[in-house]
Amino acid sequence: MGAKPKVVIYSRPGCHLCDEAKQIIAAAGHGEEYTLDEINIESDPDLVKRYQHDIPVITINGIETFKHRLTVERFESAIARHL
Repeated sequence: MGAKPKVVIYSRPGCHLCDEAKQIIAAAGHGEEYTLDEINIESDPDLVKRYQHDIPVITINGIETFKHRLTVERFESAIARHL
């Protein structure tokens, strides 16, 4: 088995869609199958330019996989493809 998929959530404080995405990822479970990081886009001006109106953005192994919304089923399926 290779390295665990790396999931990154690009978000910012006060973003209700970001909070929803984090809840969906948590509800999917299987956290032991991947690593999870959250990056506040406000920490980097380039990230603000790139994602200002598109958060949350969820990447898996550096590939933008979800924007704005996701479902438990779609997240689980995306993780399974990277295992």
